[in-house]
Amino acid sequence: MPASPHHQSRVLASPWEGVYGTHIDSARHYGRHSHAVYGVGLLEHGAQKSASGRGQVEAYAGDILMCNPGEVHDGQPLGGPSRRWRMVYLEPAAMAAAMNAPGATSELELTHAVAQDARLRLALQRLLGQLQQWSDGGRSPGAEALACEESLARVCGLLLGRHAVSTARSAESSNAITPQIRQVRDRLAAGLLAPPTLGEMALMAGLSRFQLLRHFEKAFGVTPHAWLQQQRAERARGLIRSGASLAAAAASSGYADQSHMTRLFARQFGFTPGAWLQATSRRVQSRLQ
Repeated sequence: MPASPHHQSRVLASPWEGVYGTHIDSARHYGRHSHAVYGVGLLEHGAQKSASGRGQVEAYAGDILMCNPGEVHDGQPLGGPSRRWRMVYLEPAAMAAAMNAPGATSELELTHAVAQDARLRLALQRLLGQLQQWSDGGRSPGAEALACEESLARVCGLLLGRHAVSTARSAESSNAITPQIRQVRDRLAAGLLAPPTLGEMALMAGLSRFQLLRHFEKAFGVTPHAWLQQQRAERARGLIRSGASLAAAAASSGYADQSHMTRLFARQFGFTPGAWLQATSRRVQSRLQ
């Protein structure tokens, strides 16, 4: 059996529930997937090519990486065996709060998958360094949290001024999803523990199985099964953050067992549920200090 590709990852806690960081050094080829969060970070070493919401892109050491919630992407090394990157992820509510627009009806859209921006790179390096220090548990968590907040505000300000637009969800994007396919997606979302069969979904949409696959993938970038697995992983992530045990999160998210969750969770996020539990526990502990 061939050896598994090199992969090392770390999750960085933050002072806020909807924000976390990662530090990943990996030779893995990631398949098409999406996340429910914004992502912005740095490619520190090596290079990679990936699909994005704006087509195929290439990134090199020093480049800024960005991704919107729901944006389907993949990734693999380019010109070498592996690459190393650090990211900050923000849930939409956390991004709106950082932009001083909590509860806003418009959505922020990051306009580049890859960018070169020296000021943003420096701001990200500072934020990531402070998140790592906070995650490691310093002697003054309150002061460190303030430093993180200032750096996050600086990063978000640079994003909004240079690499993002504030816009309502476009009618064009909404119209690309037919009511039948939206109904299928909603049925899948409601049935994470007991999903419908492909035949049942095809009947619901009034399509053949093949037509359903084609239309669903066109609308959401992945097949119904892949979309279901992403939603299960996101649900497990939320449950663990809220204090559920790994075993309980696995059972409540539709996984056969904890090891099944660990395998698919790591494939989705690049880190294990145990690493996520450790990072979220750090945030809870800081509130008690």
